[in-house]
Amino acid sequence: MLSALAALLSLITLLAVAYQVRILRRTNEKLNKLLSPERDVRRIAKELEKSSRENYRQGEFYQQLLNLLNLKAPIPSTRNWAASPDLLLTLLQQARVTEPSVILDLGSGMSTLVLAKSAPNARIISIDNSDEYAGKTKKLLQLHEVNNVDLRVAPLTPHSSGVDWYEVSQLEDVANIDLLFIDGPPGSKNPQARHPALKECLSKLSPNAIIVIDDAGRDGERDLAEQFAAALPSHRLEFLHHEKGTAVLHPR
Repeated sequence: MLSALAALLSLITLLAVAYQVRILRRTNEKLNKLLSPERDVRRIAKELEKSSRENYRQGEFYQQLLNLLNLKAPIPSTRNWAASPDLLLTLLQQARVTEPSVILDLGSGMSTLVLAKSAPNARIISIDNSDEYAGKTKKLLQLHEVNNVDLRVAPLTPHSSGVDWYEVSQLEDVANIDLLFIDGPPGSKNPQARHPALKECLSKLSPNAIIVIDDAGRDGERDLAEQFAAALPSHRLEFLHHEKGTAVLHPR
């Protein structure tokens, strides 16, 4: 009789413990749900603060860009797929300080206009794989009465490196590049998309050439910059803390 009673009491105790554990779990779940919105609000607030700071910075760079270029006609929007104001301002500075004779612009757009206005005496070869975007750039240059740009459409074709790159025949007559800007082909889906530029452009650079690479915040473009640096011991590599990351290789 006593053993049966003890067993019953043990069973009741186990049920009570199990019930308490269940209550604690439910309470913990409710607390997590209550705390989760607070964490989300903090995260969102932090992201908004970061975004606001970046928007302000780009606004500062954009205003400087407009003042320095002294444009007489409208321009397209910047950022997102297009180059950001911080990068465009760097291109302007490099072009004005170094006064290049030959500029190769891989990926046409607002960068083409900035380079043309900043180095009016330079020969600028701008390459784009898209008829549509090349057409938009051509209209932009005409609107601003720019006539020192040789705009070429080079469709993406299989390259010996294993990726699709610009049709290399469009670069056969290019030599003594003083300023190389790499912002194409599109590299968001393939980190190696722009790497053929090393093989195709290295031998075409002048001894004091400057190389500027956009999107260096991505692994593919950062790796490309480091490969250029390894191939050019006479140059030093600098990474700029721009919105998308910018790599610049200067002569030492």
